[in-house]
Amino acid sequence: MIFQFRKISFVPLFISVSMLLQGCDQVTNQPVSKQLLSENVLFSSFSESPKHLDSTSSYSSNETPWTYAVYEPPLKYHYLKRPYELEPRTLTEMPKVKFLGQAGQEVPAQTPADQISESVFELKIQPGILYQPHPAFAKTPEGQSRYLSLKESEIDGKRRPYDFELMGTRELVAEDYAYAIKRLATPRIKSPSFGFLSEKIVGLTDYGKKIKSFNESLKAGKSAKELGVFGHLPWLDFRAHDLPGVEVIDAHTLRIRVIGKYPQFKYWLAMTFFAPIPWEVDAFYAQEGMSRRNLNPDTWPVGTGPYMLTEYIPNARMELVRNPNYRGVPYPCEGEAGDEAKGLLKDCGKPTPFVDKLVSVIEKEGTSVATKFIQGYYDIPQLERGEPGIGYQVSIQDGTGRSKELLERKIQLPSTIQVGFWHFGFNWLDPVVGMGQTPEDRIRNKKLRQALAIAFDFEEYVSIFEDDRAQVNHSVVVPGLFGNKLSKPNPVVYDMSSDGKYTRKSIDVARKLLSEAGYPNGRDEKTGRPLVLNYDTQGVGPGYKARLDWVAKQFAKLNIQVEIRNTDYNRFQDKMRKGSSQFFFWGWLADYPDPENFLFLLYGPNAKAKFDGENASNFAIPAFDQLFDRMKDLDDTAERAALIRKMIDIMQDELPLLYGWSEEFGGAYHQWVGNGKPSNIIRDNLPYLKIDSALRTRKIMEWNQAIWWPVIAFPILLLALAWPAWLAWQRRQTQRAVASESKATRSF
Repeated sequence: MIFQFRKISFVPLFISVSMLLQGCDQVTNQPVSKQLLSENVLFSSFSESPKHLDSTSSYSSNETPWTYAVYEPPLKYHYLKRPYELEPRTLTEMPKVKFLGQAGQEVPAQTPADQISESVFELKIQPGILYQPHPAFAKTPEGQSRYLSLKESEIDGKRRPYDFELMGTRELVAEDYAYAIKRLATPRIKSPSFGFLSEKIVGLTDYGKKIKSFNESLKAGKSAKELGVFGHLPWLDFRAHDLPGVEVIDAHTLRIRVIGKYPQFKYWLAMTFFAPIPWEVDAFYAQEGMSRRNLNPDTWPVGTGPYMLTEYIPNARMELVRNPNYRGVPYPCEGEAGDEAKGLLKDCGKPTPFVDKLVSVIEKEGTSVATKFIQGYYDIPQLERGEPGIGYQVSIQDGTGRSKELLERKIQLPSTIQVGFWHFGFNWLDPVVGMGQTPEDRIRNKKLRQALAIAFDFEEYVSIFEDDRAQVNHSVVVPGLFGNKLSKPNPVVYDMSSDGKYTRKSIDVARKLLSEAGYPNGRDEKTGRPLVLNYDTQGVGPGYKARLDWVAKQFAKLNIQVEIRNTDYNRFQDKMRKGSSQFFFWGWLADYPDPENFLFLLYGPNAKAKFDGENASNFAIPAFDQLFDRMKDLDDTAERAALIRKMIDIMQDELPLLYGWSEEFGGAYHQWVGNGKPSNIIRDNLPYLKIDSALRTRKIMEWNQAIWWPVIAFPILLLALAWPAWLAWQRRQTQRAVASESKATRSF
């Protein structure tokens, strides 16, 4: 017989290699398609799905990238100017304000605030502003609303408003702003602004009671099941209920009456609480079956802004697309010093928005965001957060982490001091650290607070934990506010040298104050017991231990023992509301850049324990409250500055807070992103950003080159390992064949 040699085919091996090489063109962690990366689209990420996109209830910072892109309140902040400056958004000019006296007569603006009964704001709306396309505006040929009387069966299969066949639009009118203000009083959803604004807008308190009563009447006769999570009530049409403080003069003129003199009301007009709500949209989403299908304003907002939300997959992906009806507001032509040199004025006068679409993908892990950002797949890590930008700056400063890539890839990292601060507070109601019950107690307790103010070395904290990228504060009038330059280092805490430099007083001075307070060497001179203070903080995990250790170290300088009481945020808030804390840590970010929004943190009638306000320390000094009452109603004048200076003096003497530090807020933008200017105040920054998608495509290809050698080496390695085995197998087969042939010959 003849032995046949068995051939090994290498064709499958080469096919496998070819397929692997083709697959290497696609990076496995690329969050979007290669085609989309080449388009005029901005890519970013979010860590948590927004809870509310309804302008009546939305307030959290992670919701603002979406709400401020879709909605348009009457005013906005100038994108580039600092200090922050309000300007019209949908208005033809800034609101005109007139003041009425106690008898209802018009009085001059210089009239003392206590003689002004009302401030009347008149808003002139630009004609011709159109809403985004939406089925709520669709009409029949006869001019009737097409989709406002739907049966639930007609909603089946509809996942988005854009699944309806027809869309429509209409002009923005004054009635839409009036409707939005009235809707703040709705009992069906919670508006964080209603409680405060009900005390400011004429008649809003009583209006809220009337709407609540009317809503209860609609519930009459309905069972608990009918009123469940997806229960249905008839649409609450706010046009049917008049609000005295809001008057529509004509199609493009709105008048709002505010109680007393309240200059800060203009800042509220830049918040989305005052974004217009068309009655048709409210009626559309109020139809039975809509909420069951997540067709509501919380998921699908409607506005006149530059973008419209077209994709919302919770915990996955969100997309904003250019509103085809947007009017194209010009990019600003002036800013602060240095903006021109940074190239921030190159697009002067060009219509915005520049980007056609925003695609944002959920990312639960910061390392994943950082990796994809460095690779170029995210143009900005996260739109609303400043921590990544500061983190990258620190990496470059320390030469750690991704510093080399950040520099080589020319990533832009501008920053600013945010209008807000982290601070430690003393509970004014506490007998040891607060005001005290007697004049003697007041002196003792003040000296204890002053001793701790010296011991808490915030310059050291900023150096260690903030990498010198924060600013130490000396009062609640933080950077970015009118009056901040009046907030000099506290003479109780700092010494000034002959050359004008300030240094923190020695710990010996603090020990002397502690002894005068009745606690020599940290012990009560009457009982001999150690002084123990309770420190309340919120939801900090193992990664925060170093900071807690730092706090304990500051107390230890004075031989004071500290009991750290770390709870979750809800329990912490409960303690603060009850006034049961002693010493605590908290933060505050500006609602608007006005000193009133920070000085009210120490205003007696705003105490948290008694009035559920934002004065968490429950500080109450009549002299401070009187100054606040005068200051809050003034424009930024020399008179206002003088009052703020007196309030700072009281703050620095009494020390109800240790004023801590204000962090930097940083941006992180790839080299192909233009016009990036970070701010924690300005939330409508998306229309100003631009993308060079061609440069992005080139850089992504350059930075993410496939590594070919493992693909080629792997089959060669397999072949090298298999070859000896194959040779051995061949030898055995040959030997068997020879033996078999020999046996056959002998047999023959």
